[in-house]
Parts: sequence; C-alpha cells; structure tokens
Amino acid sequence: MEIFGSSNWLYIIFIGLIVGILARLIKPGRQNMGIILTTVLGIVGALFASWLGQAIGWYGPGENAGFLGALIGAILILFIVGLVRGMGKKR
Repeated sequence: MEIFGSSNWLYIIFIGLIVGILARLIKPGRQNMGIILTTVLGIVGALFASWLGQAIGWYGPGENAGFLGALIGAILILFIVGLVRGMGKKR
C-alpha cells in the first residue's frame, strides 16, 4: 500500500507527523492529542483525501493524494471530530 507516494513506513510516519502538525496549527481551537495521534491524523488524512478524491473523480483508481491533499484531508477530519465532540458536550 502506498501512502504519500511511498511504501516505506518510516517515510509515511515522518510525513504523516508533519501533515498532522500542520493541520493542527492551521485549524483553530485546541486539539488534545499527543505525537502518536498527530501522526495518525496525518496518515488518515492522506487516506481520506485519496478516497474522497477518487470518489469525486479528481484522482484515478490507485492514484494517491499528495501532500496538500493529505493536509486538507487532515483538516477536514479535525473539523469532523470537533463537530462530533461538540454535539456530545451539549447533552
């Protein structure tokens, strides 16, 4: 499986960390997560952006989202998590 155009897990983890940190810096508000969840956020953001881009038709089958797509995917995930957490607090 290729994420970020590579199948090397150390590369994927490193770029996932960078994407996760940037997404947390760009999205306003406080996100309570450590370094591991930040890395997972970046990797899942890349997977989400690839899936969404293929579903919409921006990417062909087997084509992955790039760095910017992964960043946008990670930011979208942060907004979704914020909405879900916000709904839980209103009860």
